[in-house]
Amino acid sequence: MIQNLPALVTLLTVLLQFATMWAVGHARGKYRIEAPAVSGHPAFERAYRVQMNTLESTVMFLPALWLAAHYGYVLWAGIAGLVWIVGRAWYAWAYLGDASKRGPGYMVSMVGWAALVVMSALGLARALLAG
Repeated sequence: MIQNLPALVTLLTVLLQFATMWAVGHARGKYRIEAPAVSGHPAFERAYRVQMNTLESTVMFLPALWLAAHYGYVLWAGIAGLVWIVGRAWYAWAYLGDASKRGPGYMVSMVGWAALVVMSALGLARALLAG
């Protein structure tokens, strides 16, 4: 099970991306925002920003997750990945309701991401020194 935790986190990340995509599509229809417009009703704009911010964060998150797992931190990478998922979901939920309340979820996700970066750096440094 432990060796599959990073893969589970990756799948959850894909589902989170789908959820943010769905939220934008739903808001686009509800508020009649015709493509390719990305502005209009504030609720649509919040949904769009959640999707884009999550996508931007995912680009940094996934490589860090897999580097940490590759360099021997499979369990801890999976746990940090779950922290990131929880933080991003909290961030999205809060942002969709009131943009000013997105901070705590963002911070939780960044703690998970930062832990992965540290594990990745330590693992790579250890591998380089081992030669």
